[in-house]
Amino acid sequence: THEVETLLEQLRSGKLGITDAIAAALLEGRDQMEALIGEVRSGVNSPDVKARSEELGQVLRQLYGAPAAAAPKAPAQAASATGAAMASTGAPTAASTAGAWHLSLRFGPDALRDGMDPLAFLRYLRTLGDVLHVHTLTEDVPALEQLDAENCHLGLELRLKSDRNRKTIEDVFEFAREVASIEILDPQAGPADYEALLERRCGQDEEARARLLWIWVSQGANLPVREAPAEAPAAAVTPKIERRAETRDRRSSAKERRSADEHRFVKVRADKLDHLIDLIGELVIAGSGAQMVANHEGSPAFLEATQRVADLVQATRDGALALRMVPVGETFARFQRVVRDTSKALTKEIELTVTGGDTELDKSMVEVLADPLMHLVRNSLDHGIERPEEREESGKSRTGHLGLNAYHEAGSIVIEVSDDGRGLRRERIVNKAIERGLISPEAQLTDAEVWQLIFAPGFSTADKVTDLSGRGVGMDVVKRNIESLRGQISLVSTEGHGTTTQIRLPLTLAMIDGFLTMVGSVHYVLPLAVVSECIDLPTECRDAPERICGTFDLRGEVLPYLDLARFYGVENTEARRRSLIVVRDGSVRMGLVVDKLLGEHQTVIKPLAGIFRHLKALAGSTILGSGDVALVLDMQGLVAAATQASYRSPRAATPQ
Repeated sequence: THEVETLLEQLRSGKLGITDAIAAALLEGRDQMEALIGEVRSGVNSPDVKARSEELGQVLRQLYGAPAAAAPKAPAQAASATGAAMASTGAPTAASTAGAWHLSLRFGPDALRDGMDPLAFLRYLRTLGDVLHVHTLTEDVPALEQLDAENCHLGLELRLKSDRNRKTIEDVFEFAREVASIEILDPQAGPADYEALLERRCGQDEEARARLLWIWVSQGANLPVREAPAEAPAAAVTPKIERRAETRDRRSSAKERRSADEHRFVKVRADKLDHLIDLIGELVIAGSGAQMVANHEGSPAFLEATQRVADLVQATRDGALALRMVPVGETFARFQRVVRDTSKALTKEIELTVTGGDTELDKSMVEVLADPLMHLVRNSLDHGIERPEEREESGKSRTGHLGLNAYHEAGSIVIEVSDDGRGLRRERIVNKAIERGLISPEAQLTDAEVWQLIFAPGFSTADKVTDLSGRGVGMDVVKRNIESLRGQISLVSTEGHGTTTQIRLPLTLAMIDGFLTMVGSVHYVLPLAVVSECIDLPTECRDAPERICGTFDLRGEVLPYLDLARFYGVENTEARRRSLIVVRDGSVRMGLVVDKLLGEHQTVIKPLAGIFRHLKALAGSTILGSGDVALVLDMQGLVAAATQASYRSPRAATPQ
């Protein structure tokens, strides 16, 4: 860690510039620190970890130009060497510091908060001359239990030998004058000047005057001789307990503020939070039952009371679900390192762009999402983005671009992985699918259907197996994991220009605002976020009562529709007045014909039993206040199932 700190200091001071070798060494240093911390936690030391530390330490020393590490001295030898050095050097004398500027600096408590770094001023002063002596004043540093780490407690007394003028030296502190007290004495300053500075710094405090005078003597300043102490007062070496006690009241308020901030957060086990969500789900169902009873009784007072309870339940539900929401950017952040290491291994130049990192998603979904995203990113890095020379030949920049983007749309979260690489080769995918018997040679597929072939188990067009991809596994696992979250995955690609993979997920797996409908004797729930409007059954639908699907005119726009009764095989419906719901889910906009509209409904989604998992049109089920079961429709899956049904027969469909 000392070698890493030294290298970072060289970078920060501008003595070294960042290079690939330095970046790689720092990242390896980070990994090695993690391994060392793991040893501390486990109490087990590995010779391999120790050897790696020594090897990496030597690499770091070479990078910042240090000589090869010498064997460490014994403590006694080190102490002896230090003492000898001090004896030979001694304190600076007036002769050694003659012609030096004297700077007395006191940084205010807000200096650090305002972005001021005392060390940065010292580094800059070294560019103007030689800093002969620095004494750091620590008397104002409080005891550890009273320390506010955001406050600055330091002062400096230093000697600078420089041929620059006063204006140049004063300009060093131009931006610090509001948060620091700066006093500068010329090299020609005499005892009277130091006497005046002593008065400004210490007033009539004899102990403080003695401490400061001794510091100046040790630095070789031209002091008022009558007051210069011959030896260091005890207070100059060990701050008085009373001195610290004086600052206790001043620090107590800062400590109270810090404690208050710490108490704003509390860690809760994930399973306890999940149990809370389950209880609130049952509360939502019970609230719906109470609402139904109130409607049946017809008592205005009862209705008003249940409505008030329903509003509170909804607010409680929203608040509980928000506890599980985390920014998806935390997942995106891990790919910075993945992209860097992988691009180096593949000898490619790749730039990662992350947008929408503050978009929030349910924590349980974020955990499942990490592995699918890793597969998609590695596929883009390995198969998608070309090598620099290939990109130049095709008229592109040498650096490839990989993008991770997240945003909300129609009650869902959309995550995109895009690259500007070679794109998918349609002909190659089709030939591979024919070879494996996935499609017939006569099949006429759209681009979207061709891209979906990539998600078939074991499908791969890679010429060879690599450590990153090309094993024939991965994309089918990606699709399975996404669908387990009630999500959909789709591809858009242009050969030679890149590929975008889009993942669409619900915001939460637990509860949603739904819109309750009825088809025949079965209740169906649509996510309220996808419902645009409800209208009477259009003429086009009434004129073709036997059709499962068709099109209708919505104020000059032609949209497709799906008759859910016909789709699910409910014949001869007796509904007096059927309705059409206009829905929009992502790029899908269509109408759904239903028998009854029952209005908004807080929906607690229950997973389907394993035997029904193959039904893509259903996202789950829910329990109504009456105890009946309602089915939650998945719009993307419903469209896919309806499309397949229309290919089989224009008049009948197998229930999905």
